[in-house]
Formats: sequence, C-alpha cells, structure tokens
Amino acid sequence: MNVVITGASGGIGYSTAIEFAKIGARKLFLISRNREKLSLLKATLAEYDCEVYVMPFDLTGSNIDVLIQEISKSIKGVDILINNAGAITNKRFTEITFEDFDKVINTNFRAPFFIIQGLLPYFNKNAHVINISSMGGFQGSIKFPGLSVYSSSKGALSTLTECLASEYSDSSFSFNCLALGSVQTEMLEMAFPGYKALTSSDSIAEYICWFALHANKWMNGKVVPVSISTP
Repeated sequence: MNVVITGASGGIGYSTAIEFAKIGARKLFLISRNREKLSLLKATLAEYDCEVYVMPFDLTGSNIDVLIQEISKSIKGVDILINNAGAITNKRFTEITFEDFDKVINTNFRAPFFIIQGLLPYFNKNAHVINISSMGGFQGSIKFPGLSVYSSSKGALSTLTECLASEYSDSSFSFNCLALGSVQTEMLEMAFPGYKALTSSDSIAEYICWFALHANKWMNGKVVPVSISTP
C-alpha cells in the first residue's frame, strides 16, 4: 500500500507514519514544514522494509500543485491519504487577526481540500481518505473559549468529508473523518496548557492505521468521534 501523510514530523502524524511502516506499507510519502524533523523520521524508518519519501512543504501556501506533482512522481498511485496536518490559535474571538485566521483555515481546511482534489486522478482502486478532525469541530460537542477558528476549520473538514462521499458515491473511493478527542501532543498543550490527556499519539496511531485499512469496508462519508475525554 502507498500512504500519504501530512503533518508527519511530530505527534499523531509521526506516530502514524511509524505504525504504517510497522504493518507493511510499501511506500510512505511524508509531508511537514519541519525539514529537520522529517529527516529524523526518515532515519527512524530506515529499519523498516518500505520506501520513504519526505517533502518539506508549507501547507498554508497556494502552490499545492507542486506537492501533487511530487507525490504523483514518487509513489505512482495513492491507496491511503491521511490529512493530519493542523494549526491552532488560542485567542479570544475579538483578538483573532486575519493572519491567525488564514494560517488555521488554510492548514486545516484549504490544504486538505486541494490535496484531495489534486490527488483524485492518482487514487488507486478502493483508495481511502482519512481526514483528521477534532471533537472541537463535532456538532453538539462541548466548545471552548479561544478555539473558534480551530473548531470552525475542523467542522468544515468534517462536512467536506460528507460532501465528497456523496459526490463520489459511484466510485471505488471512500472518504471518512475521525473527530479526535484529547491526545497528548504539542497542539493539545497550546489549546489546554497543563492538561494531561489519557490518550497518547502512539495509541491513537494504531487506531488510525486500523481504520484506514479496514473501516471503508463498512462506512463512507462518516464523521466518527474518537474520544475518551473532551478536552
């Protein structure tokens, strides 16, 4: 299987890349802004029997086509796409700037939108797209002050998942979304300083990989809450 993961240099993305390598991914294409951490991840993955491609790339920009070209050239067909990259700002609504807004929306929603659009021609049969959302963007969940842009962007990603499943219902592709609760990552610390989650990035990575490999046998266009606690 050929797997593409955004936000791969730390936290959930890092752990998910390692888990896919452990369970036999043939090719991994890993994306992050952090060149140094990507290099360290590639070195870590050297012990596994898979081809690893890394690309330092800022998803807030508008040149997604460059990324698509590099992916299509490197791995020749995508089986699993994990849109995991995320950005957050923790500010009161009246303090949020255009720059804050653009960074979060572009990373959490615009980038997945256009990555999926660009990779559609390169999806293999039964390709599965997993959008990593948040309980903060899950309808009816508890919302928290300071996270209006983050939660809104994750809600948009959830809705996009449902729309794509409908639009491509006559294809072999599947689109699902995982609305994650608290996972112990740097982003959680930014949102809730001092809070300790009950779930680690390693343990959630095991679930993400299982879901990516198997859940499309039973579901499509679903937003699945995966949460022990909120936050």
